[in-house]
Amino acid sequence: MIKLLTEQLASSGGPVLIALLAISIASGAIAIFKALQFVRMGVGRTARVEDAMARWARGEFDEAVRRARADRSPASAAVAGAMVSLLNYPADRDRAREVAAHIALGQLNTMSRNLRFLETVAQAAPMLGLLGTVIGMISAFGELSAKGGAIDPSSLAGGIWVALITTAAGLSVAIPVYFLSMWFEARVDHERAYMEAAIAKTLFSIAPIEPTEVEPAAPLSYGLPRATVPASLGG
Repeated sequence: MIKLLTEQLASSGGPVLIALLAISIASGAIAIFKALQFVRMGVGRTARVEDAMARWARGEFDEAVRRARADRSPASAAVAGAMVSLLNYPADRDRAREVAAHIALGQLNTMSRNLRFLETVAQAAPMLGLLGTVIGMISAFGELSAKGGAIDPSSLAGGIWVALITTAAGLSVAIPVYFLSMWFEARVDHERAYMEAAIAKTLFSIAPIEPTEVEPAAPLSYGLPRATVPASLGG
């Protein structure tokens, strides 16, 4: 194995193999980082926000806001923003929707960051591997042509075999990265759909709301122009 790797690195496809190794390491690091980030953000965690929304529907507004703020999940952040806005401006559901959508958009942007790199690697790695193989084949047949066809067939076959290693390496990088990318994207899409449902449920609570003064948490931002609110969250 070591001998084969040495031959491949010394061949014309060596730089391609080195590039594949580099992007595979980068992809692995990003995948680990995103997994830890999702755990820290509480992506997919719904128990606490469901409890907060249940209390909100029963009219326990202060406790609902407290519980929503205590949770760090993306859905809880968006719901807390909607709750605070409704407590301060009970008749203005559009404003609450915009506040919640603004927070949700920020959470989704954080979750989606660096996922494009994984998608790019999944698409580019097979092409890089094929490029290395083509370069290796050109080199092997170029050597055959230079010697006028007087070459040991086993040597030629060995050169082609070494060149094909880059294609196998490219696929070995692309396949797991592709599935990782799809898994992360699915988690983001699920969280987006859940936030939309949670925001709608909060906005149309059946409990009557009396105007109160509730201080917004630091991350909340009001007065967001409609143009910056995504249609899927903006209603």
